[in-house]
Amino acid sequence: MNNRYLRAMVAGFVATIVLSILMLIKGAMGMLPQMNVIHMLAHMAHGMLGMPAVPAVGWMIHFLIGTVLWGLGFALLHPVLPGSTAVRKGLSFSVLAWLLMMLIPMPMAGAGLFGLKMGIMAPVMTLILHLAWGAALGWTYGRLGGKSEATGE
Repeated sequence: MNNRYLRAMVAGFVATIVLSILMLIKGAMGMLPQMNVIHMLAHMAHGMLGMPAVPAVGWMIHFLIGTVLWGLGFALLHPVLPGSTAVRKGLSFSVLAWLLMMLIPMPMAGAGLFGLKMGIMAPVMTLILHLAWGAALGWTYGRLGGKSEATGE
């Protein structure tokens, strides 16, 4: 796939599917039940835009952010991100995405800076989830561009 923006959005979509599965597993295991990003996004959209405060809205926003916002952001920053492979660049980018989430939407959702109102595990868990997302993002982006770009082999 030659168009890096389209490639990055496809990679962002795939990575967001991976992240979503991990979020569902986390929820099914009862880990950090107060950290429900879908619920937070739905209620933020309700408060700011008057959208219905339902899970479908939260999921839609979640996929738009992961696919479009972060996908295009990754395509734009890919040339300057640290890392010698697309996977490493994806991991680098995921730390940036995590940091922005901790500084902007978490406080807006009432969870405090870095989500610390939910406890110390909130930033740790979200970082782990973002790293999984970033690895999937970079791997998919690289694979769509050819095997050697994904792994550096």
